[in-house]
Formats: sequence, C-alpha cells, structure tokens
Amino acid sequence: VYPVYSQDDDTVTIDEQETGEEVEYDAEEIAELLQAYSKYADSIEATMNYKYGEVILDGGIATMHVPEGYKFLEKEQAMYVLSELWENPEDPSCLGLLIKEEENPVEVTYAVEVSYEEEGYIDDDDAEDLDYDDLLEEMQNDAIVGNEQRSQLGYQTIELVGWAAPPFYDSEHHKLHWAKELKFEGEDLNTLNYNIRVLGRKGFINLNVIGDMDALEDVQDNLDPILVSTTFNAGYQYSDFNPDIDTVAAYGIGGLIAGKVLAKAGFFAVLLKFWKFIAIGAVALFAGLKKRIFGGGSN
Repeated sequence: VYPVYSQDDDTVTIDEQETGEEVEYDAEEIAELLQAYSKYADSIEATMNYKYGEVILDGGIATMHVPEGYKFLEKEQAMYVLSELWENPEDPSCLGLLIKEEENPVEVTYAVEVSYEEEGYIDDDDAEDLDYDDLLEEMQNDAIVGNEQRSQLGYQTIELVGWAAPPFYDSEHHKLHWAKELKFEGEDLNTLNYNIRVLGRKGFINLNVIGDMDALEDVQDNLDPILVSTTFNAGYQYSDFNPDIDTVAAYGIGGLIAGKVLAKAGFFAVLLKFWKFIAIGAVALFAGLKKRIFGGGSN
C-alpha cells in the first residue's frame, strides 16, 4: 500500500491504492507527498468540533470531565472517525471519542472511544475468584470462532495475542480495566485495545483506548486521569441499584472482560468489538519519509 498524490488549483488528495510493485520517490516527490498529507490532515481537523471541560453523556446518565491535554468529539463525528477514516464497523452505542489536544484524527498516537451498554447491573461477586490465564485462553478461542463471521462481513480476521495489561477491578469505585494485544490480518503492527469499564445501575460506560502497541506506556502514564474522567450521575450510579425493579445482567466481571452478552435467543454470544486503528499506518509511513528527507535515520 502506498499513497497516491494528486493536486489541482484548489484541492489536494491522498488516496491509498494496492499494488504489487515497490514505488520509489525522489526527494521532491516525497516533499510533495508530505505537503499533501499535511493539508489532508489539516482539512479533516478543520471540520472537527471539539468539546472541552464538562460533557453530558447520553442525555444525562453520565458526565465526562475531559482530561487536561485531551479534546472530545461527540457521537456523529466520533463515528465518522471510527468508521469512515479508520474503517471499523459502525457502533450505535458510541457516545464520543477522546483525542490528545495536540493531535488530529489522521495524525494520532491513540484515541479513546466512549460508549454505553445498557445490559443491566453487573454483579461483581466473581471478581476475586477469576483466573485470568484461563479467561484469556477462552477469549482467544472465541476470537477464532468469531473470525468466520468477521470474514463474511468483509472485515479482517483477528488474533488475540495476549494481555497487554492483565485485568484489574477497583471494587470501591466499580471500575474495571485491562488491555489486549491484537493482530489484524495483513497488518504489520499489532493493535492495542485498552479497555476501561465504569459500572452503573443499568449498564456500563466503555472507555476503549485504541492505538498501536507502542502507545501502551503513554496510555498507562495517563491512565489515572482517563479513569476518573467519567462518572455516572445520581440515579444511574452503581450504588443506586434497586433489586426490586432493576435488571441484573446475565454475566459478571468475567463475562464483561470476555465480551459475553446474552443473545435474544437466550444463550451467550461474543461481542466482537475489536477496534482497528488504521491512522497509525499513515503516521508511521510519513514519519519514515520525513527521516529520509530531513535526516535522523540511518541507511
């Protein structure tokens, strides 16, 4: 895959084409590509309407205080980035997307997809007894089974390589987080999905960090402000659960980590929400081109 550059008096376009041939660019051509890429990234960024400070989520069930150093895209533009720019399946549960303040949807090290699942109250009694090695093996097998469906839908197959960070449950604040290392079919770089779940009365907020594996240390350094950024509002909090009127989810903490949901037919199914992070490919490519033009790399 290589970038194709075209330009007229008013517009600059970069497109990706598949080819079996290697394409060599001289310094002038590479400079043009970099200029076009920069204009493309700027044109996308100019259309984004970012939010800062306090953001009310999903009609008032929760509040996000956008962490310092980040900016937030609301649902419509977040879905555009995830599905149109990064080629993921559409996700109706998406509420928004966090991006670092100095970055844009094309030139981004990682982003945080925010969504809400109203699956019922998650009983956390099983949290202390989970064997995460056994759970990982189960999830790897589920991913293999799910690849047939992904292929039929036209998406890449996925290998769940392992834990990038093992699961941890904060029983006081009812927040769960863990990280998976994923390998998408045909991709050279493995993908990081860092999963954060904020449990509430009727379901949970997902804070799903999407990047490549090189972003793991950065994510972990910024994990605390991301963790505390989102809370359920009064009436929707975990402590507001009323067993007389509220629904209890058909799974606990283990099922939540494994992605288990209760299908309408009455049996467990696997929620195949593995995010592909395509923007990093362009970033890596043009970082390499910059080194060839301006130095900093070795032959």
